[in-house]
Amino acid sequence: MSSSIKPMSALVSALRSAGRQHITASTVAAREPVTGSHVFRIHGYKQVRKTVPNGTAVESPTFDVGGHRWKVQCYPNGDRKEADGSTSIFLTSLGDATAEFKLSVLDHHGEPSVNGAVQQQRYSANRYWGWIKFLDKENLNHSKHLEDDCLTVLCDVTVDPGLRAEAEVAAAPPFDLRGQLAEALWNKHPADVTVHVGGETLAAHRWVLEARSAVFKADLEGNATGELRVDDMDAEVFKTLLQFMYTDSPPQLDTMAEADNQLPNQQLDQAEATSKAERLLVAADRHGLEDLKIACAKALRPRVDMGSVAAMLSLAERHGCAVLKEACMDFLSCPGNLKSFMATDGFEQLRASCPSAALDLVIKQLP
Repeated sequence: MSSSIKPMSALVSALRSAGRQHITASTVAAREPVTGSHVFRIHGYKQVRKTVPNGTAVESPTFDVGGHRWKVQCYPNGDRKEADGSTSIFLTSLGDATAEFKLSVLDHHGEPSVNGAVQQQRYSANRYWGWIKFLDKENLNHSKHLEDDCLTVLCDVTVDPGLRAEAEVAAAPPFDLRGQLAEALWNKHPADVTVHVGGETLAAHRWVLEARSAVFKADLEGNATGELRVDDMDAEVFKTLLQFMYTDSPPQLDTMAEADNQLPNQQLDQAEATSKAERLLVAADRHGLEDLKIACAKALRPRVDMGSVAAMLSLAERHGCAVLKEACMDFLSCPGNLKSFMATDGFEQLRASCPSAALDLVIKQLP
């Protein structure tokens, strides 16, 4: 590639920056021809000619050139009546291919004593090209064509593999890349994992998932297809999880703590924001993303109140979140809060769902 041509990843990056977020890219290029050779030798050729009748072939084993199978067919006494007494030689393709070839009879020095070439042709399966009278009766009497009564045929085949089409850039990432480094990570290689989550299909990179999460690494181990189904979270949470794994930047969940001071038309849906932070905390814990779990806990901390403390404390206990548990305990340590809470249905629910947390509270109330 000429140095003046912008790399595809850089081009796509520039196009995305210009506003084209849903963009894919591909490259079509000519591939280099592939050449291979096969040597086919028939021993005791004079005796073979006596025993193999006109119209009957002696065939080489199949051989591979350019991903296609071929064989040489030699008719010691010709392939048809009008060639009787001559040697017919053909190259047969066992599949569709575009190729050119050259057939040569080698002398005792390994040099061609007679040869013929066919220019590039399109072959269909089991079709053949060659010469009806490659060696006529007179040539067969020349010893230079038969070394120690052996006929040695060299077949050179050059296959045109056609055009190569490659998808060079995966679909746009399902999250905000947030900076050049994250964008470089995404564009370094085409995405090779397809994630099915919450009714959506998202792209990701195996090396990122495996490097950031031991859980994803185990899920992808031995998974040659790169297909991954995630059933323990919704698509929105998974996108945020992906964003953190690529950018190492926690989502802006803490903005919900400021919602009380915003104008009505600017306020976030606090219930939804709280729910997302809780769901993301669960997902982060399940996939071993401790920093993300702590970020979620810090975002939830301002939302701890009498109506939510039971659920928050249960969440903290189930997922080993010391930051969130400490926030709940701090709230209950305020004068009158613990006694009031223990008289609510929330405390009874906590006793049922998380007895250890309830026991901690009872002990805390003891003089």
